[in-house]
Amino acid sequence: MHKFRSTAFTMVIATAVLAGCASPVYREPVVYQPYPSAPQPYPPSSPTYSSSYGVVDSIRLTQAASTGGTGIGVGAIAGGVVGGVLGNQVGGGRGKKLATVAGVVGGAMVGHEIEQRNAQPRGDVYQIGVRLNNGAYQTVTQESVTDLRVGSRVRIENDRVYRY
Repeated sequence: MHKFRSTAFTMVIATAVLAGCASPVYREPVVYQPYPSAPQPYPPSSPTYSSSYGVVDSIRLTQAASTGGTGIGVGAIAGGVVGGVLGNQVGGGRGKKLATVAGVVGGAMVGHEIEQRNAQPRGDVYQIGVRLNNGAYQTVTQESVTDLRVGSRVRIENDRVYRY
């Protein structure tokens, strides 16, 4: 019975720690606009031909940005909790406490290492500068340029540059 209570207590603590790491869900408030009395041009915000099409002005090869930080993150915390739960299942008395501490430390180190490996840059990406037909300039980052060259006529769709 004592082992069941200890395991249940450990699981409750682990759940509380992980729940504390969760971010709250933010929902935008609903704002109702009054019906316009004057006729509006249809569609009011549709992209024009000149804002989606242009000419490639530059192509630059760069490193992809890292997706993670260097501090203690969710990986280390989750690894420490799992390691502590597993370490608590081993031994008895002082040995159980030592195994729990070793499990927390080892799990945190493994979780941190996994998080860091996932945060490594994903390789090279291309920054494609496009001079749009309306005179604006837009830079799009993507993994490949396939048949794009400086001077190619292109269209931009869903943050990707396509030759046409």
